[in-house]
Amino acid sequence: MSSRDDILRRVRARLGVSADDAARRAAARTTLATRAPGPRPSLQGDLVARFRAKSEAMASTVDAVGTLADVPAAVARYLDTLKLAPQAVCWPALAGLAWADAGLAVEARPATGDDAIGITGCFCAIAETGTLMLVSGPQTSATTSLLPETHIAVVAASRIVPAMEEGFALLRAEQGSDLPRAVNFVSGPSRTGDIEQTIVLGAHGPYRVHLILVENA
Repeated sequence: MSSRDDILRRVRARLGVSADDAARRAAARTTLATRAPGPRPSLQGDLVARFRAKSEAMASTVDAVGTLADVPAAVARYLDTLKLAPQAVCWPALAGLAWADAGLAVEARPATGDDAIGITGCFCAIAETGTLMLVSGPQTSATTSLLPETHIAVVAASRIVPAMEEGFALLRAEQGSDLPRAVNFVSGPSRTGDIEQTIVLGAHGPYRVHLILVENA
């Protein structure tokens, strides 16, 4: 018996309930499905425009392209502007893009401490706060967004949702009970104000976050 199973067994024993109590399970599901949402701000206007504005306010840089095929050239332009080496790692889902044609050497593998640039997608993006929602998994390694100095994220405009509530609803709808081990929210470069209340970027992760919005993806 695992530690988790042992803890749940003891909780059930104190509550006097059974693990096979179908009625309690059904009642819990009904409660979760019908719960009333709390108060929320109303988001008006274009979600993509709001996401871009909020992202830039959080010190991310943003570019926009028409299709996924345009991403390698956009990445190459960004790296050239900053005089960064044209080498990176990416999530496997992006491995098929024409990186070499854009003059880039991109490996589809999780990032290590030696990788300076990581390229990822995202599960979805939050317009309200300019935040990326990333879920961990074999094909979506968290290290690729957390370890490199520069994080480049490919964001499909169709995956921009109003707020975190819609992000979690989308996660439940698409993954059901098979939830990821971790959900990471990225709002611009990492930062800290611990020393003399002075904001310093790159304290606990990337100090550059560049977003490439894909209009038709």
